[in-house]
Amino acid sequence: MSAPQIIRTPAGEELVVLPRAEYEALLERADQGAEDADDVAIYDARKAELAAGGVVLPPEVSAAILRGETRLKAIRNWRNETQLHLSFKTDISQGYLSDLESGRRTGTSETITKLAQALNVPVEWLS
Repeated sequence: MSAPQIIRTPAGEELVVLPRAEYEALLERADQGAEDADDVAIYDARKAELAAGGVVLPPEVSAAILRGETRLKAIRNWRNETQLHLSFKTDISQGYLSDLESGRRTGTSETITKLAQALNVPVEWLS
């Protein structure tokens, strides 16, 4: 690792100049730290769910939800289903499924039940 160069701006702010490879290595270590934090969050959430007797999702689904996916999308992907195939199985339009997955719309209890049956998961996973 080479010594970084420190530059002071006219406003007094200090800037650090370092080789690109070292910068990229720092970014990679930061990403690994964020991934570790996500793993801890998944573990904590699953442990709390177990203690409360609540819904226990598969780890892959929990991880997808932590990355920002909705439960429906995470479960659909976990089941290796496309929106189009799920649409055929449930007689729910693909556009409506897209709206449900994005959170633009909420499904009726009948719709949620159809999706849970088609995905072979408990209804509580989608509620």
